[in-house]
Amino acid sequence: MCCFIDWQKAFVRVKWTKLVQILKGTDIDWRERRLISNLYMAQSVKVRLNRRETGSVKIGREVRQGCCLSPIMFNLYSEYLTKEALERFEDFKIGRQIIHTVKCADNLVLLAKEERVLQDMIDKLNEIGRCCGMEMNVEKTKVIRISRQPFPIKFMIEQKQLENVESFKYLGSILANDGRCTCEINVGLLWLNLHSTRRGLFY
Repeated sequence: MCCFIDWQKAFVRVKWTKLVQILKGTDIDWRERRLISNLYMAQSVKVRLNRRETGSVKIGREVRQGCCLSPIMFNLYSEYLTKEALERFEDFKIGRQIIHTVKCADNLVLLAKEERVLQDMIDKLNEIGRCCGMEMNVEKTKVIRISRQPFPIKFMIEQKQLENVESFKYLGSILANDGRCTCEINVGLLWLNLHSTRRGLFY
């Protein structure tokens, strides 16, 4: 079973005080940590209204837009969050390797074999996420049961039921509840045909 987590405005909700705390637990040199801390903690903004600017206001969250450090900072934040929430779960294994999640930036998938375990993972992730300033988007978070004979499953976030889906597009791949990815193959063939046609026009 999979749960495709959608965080509301994930990059905007990164708390700087929590980020600095997470950095202290890494092997990053203290001088570089201080540089990153100063880069974030000293930020302020002004708002222009009717051609006039307000006074400076300090801001305390969101990774810096356009900064080359931002993806790294968000990945550190996301990794800390998922590790804190899911470290004790050992339900899903490939070989001898325990797999809790599949992650890419703010795209997160929870994996489990049993419904009870997946619900516990969702609840714990939601709890730790709130402590870190993150919030799940219930309307966009989806669940899917992958089986030869799939049937609806019921998962909740704060008394709101998550939507069951028959297929879900994740990072360009369309995963169906029977385990197939035929749609992705068809899209790839379509792209290849279009590419071949264009080459025929210009060469």
